[in-house]
Amino acid sequence: APGSHGPHLFRMLVGESGEVALRTELVIRFDYGSIIPWVRRTADGLRAVAGPDTLLLFSPVELHGENMHTCGEFVLRAGERVGFELAYSRTYDTPPSRSDIEASLRETEQHWDKWAKRCHYEGEWREAVVRSMITLKALTYAPTGGIVAAATTSLPEKLGGVRNWDYRYCWLRDATFTLYALVNGGYTDEALAWREWLVNAVAGRPADLNIMYGL
Repeated sequence: APGSHGPHLFRMLVGESGEVALRTELVIRFDYGSIIPWVRRTADGLRAVAGPDTLLLFSPVELHGENMHTCGEFVLRAGERVGFELAYSRTYDTPPSRSDIEASLRETEQHWDKWAKRCHYEGEWREAVVRSMITLKALTYAPTGGIVAAATTSLPEKLGGVRNWDYRYCWLRDATFTLYALVNGGYTDEALAWREWLVNAVAGRPADLNIMYGL
């Protein structure tokens, strides 16, 4: 949800017709999958803690543990809507409260619709171009203007090799390509924000420039 406090992931299940038995399974791991968190029940879901990191799951479905996984079973019927929310916070911060998922989804859709309509491109395959612009914009970090290369990690340079790259950083080369596309679409605010990020990130001597930085 744009502008929300900390990352939130929403999932809304909608029953169109009939009924279907569903099962949800959540596997929470931290530090590249090496840490299993301490999971406790809350009044409306669960809280998973691992050192400074905390995940909160807000769920209308009763949950239980199975082999270090969090599971739940329920039936979704025609006309029903079941929403789940996964929220992250630092353990020492005030935990986020449960969101109004329906309102958050509407606000998110309105936000992206308004942003997408600013695209100046009117040529061939406009729909695909706008969809790509949205993806690039989603890789930007609003508080600083930094742009991640991709939302993935551990991509091998060669299958079976030992060189695996983490693209969840701002690689100057990749950010330049991203900005080139955004500016051509008329999105100059992102370029100005990235310039501010660059000045702050580089600092020191230009000769000490690195290939990538944190967001």
